[in-house]
Amino acid sequence: MASSTFDVIIIGAGISGINVGYHLRTQFPNRSFLILEARDNIGGTWDIFRYPGVRSDSDMYTFGFQWFPWNQANPIGKGEEIMKYLEDAATMSEIRQHIRPSHRVLSSDWNGRGWMLQVQSPRGIQHLYAQFTIFATGYYDSQRPLEATIRGLENFQGEIIHPQFWPENFDPVGKNIIVIGSGATAVTLVPSLADIAQSVTLLQRSPTYLAAVPNEARRNMRWLGGLVPRAFVYHFRRLWSLVMSQLFYSFCRRFPNAARAILQAEVKTQLPPNIPLDPHFMPRYNPWEQRLCACPDGDFFKALKSTKARVATGIISQVDAHGIQLASGERLDGDTIITATGLRLQLLGGIPITIHGRTFDAAASFVWNALMLEGLPNAMLIMGFVNASWTLGADISMRLTCRIMKHMWKNGYTSAVPVRAIEQDFPQRPVMDLEATYVKRAAQRLPRASTQRPWISRTGYFSDLYFSWLGSIEDGLVFSP
Repeated sequence: MASSTFDVIIIGAGISGINVGYHLRTQFPNRSFLILEARDNIGGTWDIFRYPGVRSDSDMYTFGFQWFPWNQANPIGKGEEIMKYLEDAATMSEIRQHIRPSHRVLSSDWNGRGWMLQVQSPRGIQHLYAQFTIFATGYYDSQRPLEATIRGLENFQGEIIHPQFWPENFDPVGKNIIVIGSGATAVTLVPSLADIAQSVTLLQRSPTYLAAVPNEARRNMRWLGGLVPRAFVYHFRRLWSLVMSQLFYSFCRRFPNAARAILQAEVKTQLPPNIPLDPHFMPRYNPWEQRLCACPDGDFFKALKSTKARVATGIISQVDAHGIQLASGERLDGDTIITATGLRLQLLGGIPITIHGRTFDAAASFVWNALMLEGLPNAMLIMGFVNASWTLGADISMRLTCRIMKHMWKNGYTSAVPVRAIEQDFPQRPVMDLEATYVKRAAQRLPRASTQRPWISRTGYFSDLYFSWLGSIEDGLVFSP
């Protein structure tokens, strides 16, 4: 049984973990760190999801790293393109040498001086020690999908697939496929499968907001490439995407009726004549109460126009051996059902955490500035945005983390723990501010947030960025020698 000690241990080598490693290497070149990855490969989400057409649901100019530009013309990246991008970023930034694949963290215990992690590795059980632990584990369970509660699904005699565990040997040629869901995964699958399957039907209980976006460099920006350096073009595209997305989000939340009218009018122009806007594309919620689904170059609508794809909206009455019966009386026959019904949310990678041997309950704690959890010392949780690119929030998390570490090492502190005054009583809100079903189902397992700093989750890119630079790191955070 081997043991080693580091200043920082990062759990997860996806896009968040690689970004954490970059900041630590550049900000603290004389400090030691290690990145533990349970899987055989880096990449996290982009190594896990292998379903047809998998892609980013945010533009790569903001989803990619600021320190490693996405220099391709398409802002919406394909899964294989993103994997190569992450591999190149890890290699060129000299992060890869710090990554230990096939190292699964079994438990994590705070002993008053630091963290002890029990790790399953190819060499057996290891005990690793660190002053800080950074959880770059994302927000969903990579081993268990969100169970789809569908009456009679067990009666279906065809193949049932969850996109999170896409079978490598599945051949859609000639198949009649039913995709259950209405989110980004379902909207991605339909056009990808329609090219080769016999038919594809998107079955949704309720619609979502869709937006066709051009998946190439904006034509009115191309002239910049011949006049200014390539790096300037990238930063201009990144700033443009960041500002416009935040303005549109704010517009949707402040003027929901106007935003709804604009989005639905645009969808109506994209639909073939035989598919009505109502009920298939008229959501019951306001824009951006759930994530907006982007359709690169309008691929979803092109699939509908091809007649190989269709959409059905209704409540499932029963699944039988050969298809689905809707409560409306409509019947959908198929030989494959894909349950694109969401992800099972999970923070901290599902790792058992103890403090002096006592179990830590994350659901009973408040988040401290979307970075740490009440009562949990020297532990950072990398959280992104739900209303913008995840990586923007992950980068802000590390800016704030580096400030805290510099403050502690400069003043000789050994621990920092968020502590909430007992008498504090304030309004509560979800740590992930979305109305999606999979978020609501996980609410009791997630930490809590308030509307007042420092006990808040993500607020907005510019306000969170400002706080990471100039906000007080002593409000609600107790430092000990």
